[in-house]
Amino acid sequence: MLLSGLGRVQAESAKDKLGVTLELSYLSRWLSKGVKAYGQQGALFKTIDIDLYGTGFGLEVTHRNATASGYVDKQRFDYRPYYKGQLFQGTDFTMNYNLSAGYEHYPGLERSSANTTWEWIYTFSWPNVMPKGFVPGYIAHYEYPAGGGHVNRNVTGWVHRFRLCYDLQVQEIDKPIQFSSELAYTDGLGGAAHDWSYATFGVSTQLQLHDRLYFLPGFYYQISMEDTVCTDDLTYCILSMRYIF
Repeated sequence: MLLSGLGRVQAESAKDKLGVTLELSYLSRWLSKGVKAYGQQGALFKTIDIDLYGTGFGLEVTHRNATASGYVDKQRFDYRPYYKGQLFQGTDFTMNYNLSAGYEHYPGLERSSANTTWEWIYTFSWPNVMPKGFVPGYIAHYEYPAGGGHVNRNVTGWVHRFRLCYDLQVQEIDKPIQFSSELAYTDGLGGAAHDWSYATFGVSTQLQLHDRLYFLPGFYYQISMEDTVCTDDLTYCILSMRYIF
């Protein structure tokens, strides 16, 4: 599941091996770039991530649906090819990047009447530029309709997310506890105002349950600053199970 965040713990790529990762995630509230996509309901994400032999290229496919009725027509599939890698390795300016283009498909609706879009996501982080444990990052989303005659043809816009994470290593678990903070600027996407829209603070980690099975709990608090994006301050969790082949 591409949650478009640096807080997500990525599976390691292996050269000369086709990597496949399955993930099931429960979200008590799905906040899509600050927006309550399913209102008061939670969401389930089912994801398969295929890493092409450690080349940096891969494909992620996700099915998203609400946890109760009322949003059946808003269930959707995301198809997202990506390329990820690292520049300036071994220096203070080492940069991780992930560049992807996602097609959002709503199987229960006509293509022209649904929120069928292309979404480009550009993700960057710099693990060595700050004192150990602190990792700044930047994520840019650009979304636009997948066809000229669609009802959502005016939703084109950007969202810019500025992040700072801190990894706290503890002896009891293999992976660090990550404290994350994010400030977002919504630049017209979905007809929203051009303004600072929300801030999110969270804590997450990864726990190994078996040889290839992992549990990833995360808890977050969003402070909403722009009513055209979200009117409420919200607390939510993301609980994921991941299996790596």
